[in-house]
Amino acid sequence: MRKAYVGRLCFLICLGFIGESLAGELAKPAPLPQAKVRIKELAEVQGVRENQLVGNGLVVGLDGSGDKSGTLANQELASFATRFGVKVTAGDVKSKNVAAVLITAKLPPCIKKGSTIDVQVSSLGDAKSLQGGILLQTPLVGADGRVYAVAQGALSVGGFSAGSGGEGGASVQKNHPLVGRIPEGALIEREVSADIAVGGLVRLRLRRPDFTTARRMMEGINAKWAGAATALDLGALEVRVPQADAVPMDLVTFVSELEAIAIIPDTTARVVLNERTGTIVAGANVQIAPTAISHGSLYIVVKNSPVIVQPAPLSGGTTVVEQDQAAVAIEAKAQVLVLQHGPTLGELAQALNALKVSPRDIIAIFQALKNAGALYAELVIM
Repeated sequence: MRKAYVGRLCFLICLGFIGESLAGELAKPAPLPQAKVRIKELAEVQGVRENQLVGNGLVVGLDGSGDKSGTLANQELASFATRFGVKVTAGDVKSKNVAAVLITAKLPPCIKKGSTIDVQVSSLGDAKSLQGGILLQTPLVGADGRVYAVAQGALSVGGFSAGSGGEGGASVQKNHPLVGRIPEGALIEREVSADIAVGGLVRLRLRRPDFTTARRMMEGINAKWAGAATALDLGALEVRVPQADAVPMDLVTFVSELEAIAIIPDTTARVVLNERTGTIVAGANVQIAPTAISHGSLYIVVKNSPVIVQPAPLSGGTTVVEQDQAAVAIEAKAQVLVLQHGPTLGELAQALNALKVSPRDIIAIFQALKNAGALYAELVIM
């Protein structure tokens, strides 16, 4: 039996103008309550940032799951041996217990020499698994080519692979065995200074630039330190470090108090739809015009029934089985839902749940609402 489902959304009608009083309500929607958020979650201090590190190294100690002979791993192994006075070429090395890897890490801001950070190790060649491997000492460089850390240690791989070997042998794999981590596997050798205050000014960079949020942030800061903050544009503010008795305030204390100021950020009304997973996420500022929604479903069932066909007597034919197809269409009774007086997104969600609408149909409804001009929000389809 084959069963096909054809979802049908009959129509979405925006009622539009429903009296002057209702139009006035739509023109001035009631503000939605929002919680205050610290500046620490909304912005970051310019100059305080992470830096990316990368290195090319060698993992040894693998149980025959390393790169094949003649690859980059053997060249690196020969080069490593030469550093210790062992004269060997890449052609002389034949080992499946080593693998060429790429090491990546993030250098936190203001971290001190001698501290440790985590590193991630990824296979570069055709190794089957890095399980049980040990990374040899590898320098990690920044974008300027300088060495900022040195990585070494045993890998922690969150997956494994096993097989019977040979052509067509059975095998099993869990997670990804070609990527591992070394907790605290890199030792910091060079520090990166952070210029937090330049000329007595601290600059804040908004993680999500917005004019209204920048203005509210400036007002919140000036309420604590009068005239200290200036909004440069929708994505940046300058804050002057206050002075007490002609002595600038302690910078760490100032930034800590600055980040603790709470404001109400402004967000764009947005509905995000993911058609692959059926996920729907909508913001708090989404508004919907008075709307009528009709939803119905059409089910088409195609059924195959086997039919035995016998040959005529003495004809010399053979018995065969044929398929007799029959199609039946079942149409569910359509339901019309009318939402008046500027419904909220919560009211629409409750109404759609009452209709037992599937996530895929809800996505189609939101798209039709946007096309009808009844959804006052940005529609983002992933």
